[in-house]
Amino acid sequence: MKMKLLPAVLASLLLATAPSMALAQTPARPAAATSQSAAGKTVLDSSSRVLTTLEQRRAEFRRNPAALRAFIDSELNKGFDRDYAARLVLGVHGRGASDADIKLFADAMADNLMQRYGSALLEIEGKPSFRLRGESPLPGNRGVKVSTELVRAGNEPTPVEYLMRQVDGQWKIFDVMIEGISYVQTFKNQFDAPLRQKSIAQVAADLRNGTMQAGQAPRGK
Repeated sequence: MKMKLLPAVLASLLLATAPSMALAQTPARPAAATSQSAAGKTVLDSSSRVLTTLEQRRAEFRRNPAALRAFIDSELNKGFDRDYAARLVLGVHGRGASDADIKLFADAMADNLMQRYGSALLEIEGKPSFRLRGESPLPGNRGVKVSTELVRAGNEPTPVEYLMRQVDGQWKIFDVMIEGISYVQTFKNQFDAPLRQKSIAQVAADLRNGTMQAGQAPRGK
């Protein structure tokens, strides 16, 4: 993944993190297609709400990074299935790992990304919007792919796809693809080599102390 896309990945995760809360209050629908439609609508509604919040509180967030961090944490916790995404990133290295180690890695990776790119959300200008392109079921009944376009004035629309699954009756994102490049696959590739040499807890510690940066190519490459 191009490094310039990482702020966009974080933004895209954030901009669609509220679907779980909205759908939690929506009566269950019997047809799968109806549920998928609800997922797509909620992505767009949530994106609009978060963009509005960032615009309205931009000055506050610039003065108070802690407030921005609390906002990002709150939104990601609502709709991003970070533990499941972490299991996918860990791949074979996560087989047999405890839930505690998975959570440790998931939180360390998310916090590392937010520390480095959270402020980039405040630089979003031109009132971008998301446009729904379509929806399709994922193989194996794993959930749904919601395809959108990020529309910005003066730029070509950017394809953004969200892979979502239901957790306790709520839709949650576990991967986001920007221009076909997957968040999960990007980090799976990055962490493969370190996880061959260190334990999950050790890699998480490296992320916490800044020795390793999520999205940064290993030195010498």
